[in-house]
This record gives sequence, structure tokens and C-alpha cells, in this order.
Amino acid sequence: MIALSPLELEALQVSLKISIWSIVWTFPVALALSWVLARKDFRGKSVLNAIVHIPLVMPPVVIGYLLLILLGRQGVIGASLFDWFGVSLVFTWQGAAIAASVVAFPLFVRPIRQALEAVDPRLEEAATTLGANHRQAFFAVTLPMVMPGILTGALLFFARALGEFGATITFAANIPGETQTLPLALYTATQTPGGDPVALRIMALSLLLAFVALLVSEWLARRSSIQLIGK
Repeated sequence: MIALSPLELEALQVSLKISIWSIVWTFPVALALSWVLARKDFRGKSVLNAIVHIPLVMPPVVIGYLLLILLGRQGVIGASLFDWFGVSLVFTWQGAAIAASVVAFPLFVRPIRQALEAVDPRLEEAATTLGANHRQAFFAVTLPMVMPGILTGALLFFARALGEFGATITFAANIPGETQTLPLALYTATQTPGGDPVALRIMALSLLLAFVALLVSEWLARRSSIQLIGK
């Protein structure tokens, strides 16, 4: 059994808090954009699709620096947030969650979009002929059918957010108890003389979390498939 020090437990708690909150506020955006990309044809759709997926190919450090330019205390948006509301996101766990959300966002959108594209739109049309409006038809007919895609996207997003490093350290720094996640704690341990035992424990814990996340994703996807199609 892995015996964690208070600092390691703190890094685990920070990682879980950042990853869970990232899912909570990213899900509505991911669902809406997935629906737009799956169901709508419009000029500029390819550009929007490229913007959604560009974090997959962009170095995370570049994303962190871009967030500094936009949301930093003197940033294009960050300066207004601080002047008008006294809100500063840089060097905070909320900023770390935003960095993780941006980096992992494509992994949330892609499975939901593929699930939406597999659903026949005529099912929603049939529901509307029975008296449901479009919103009711979506939540009653389409949303349950795309639930496996949502669960898969959420778990992939969670696992990627849990392992985020470059954008987080660039935008939110490496502050114990605030923004120091498991990858950052591992990096700190590797830079500390005699820190190898700590680094090994954190590595083992990170592997365990990733393995459990993938197992849960597979179990949830199968459970949803059984409930929807009976196999």
C-alpha cells in the first residue's frame, strides 16, 4: 500500500478538485459545441472545428502563455476582470482548472460529437410530432442515447486534466496547496535532492488513478449500452 505524506495528499486533493471542477463548468460548453458541430452546417464550421481541436496539437506551454496574455493581471481580458470585479485568475486553482479545461477540451467534445452523429435526427422529429418541443425532445430522446459518449468524454477529459502540466505551471505556477497538482509535485520531487522515493510514490499514484479512470469509463460505457440497447 502506498503511504503518502501530507504534501502528497495535498497534491492529490488539489488535482481532484481542479479536475472535477473543470468537468463541471466545461460540460455545458462541450455539449453545446458538439451539438453545433454534429447537427449544423454553416460557413466557418471547419474553422470552428479546428479551433476546438487545436489544443490537441499545440504545446501546453504555448496554451499557458496564451492564457497569461488573455487572462493575466495585465491581460486583454484579465485586466478588465481585475479592475471591474477584483478577480485575478493567475496563480490560483481556478486558473489551473481553466488551463486544464482548455488542454483537455477536445477529448470531451470528440466522443460526444461522434455519439450525436450516430443518432438519427428523425427520432427527435418523431418526438415533436407527439407534442414535445425541441428542447424536450433533445433531453428525452437524444441525451440518453449519447450518454455513453458523454461518459467516455468526461473520463478522458478527467484523466487528461489530472495529468496536465505545461499549461498549468505556465499560467498558475507551482504553489503547494493551491495549484501544485500531482504532475507538478512529481516534477518538484525530481528536482529535489533525495526526492526519488517521493517521485516514485507520486508516479505510482498517478498510474493508479489513470488506470481506475479508464476502467470506470469502460464500465460506464458498457452499462449505458446495456440500458439503451440491451446488450
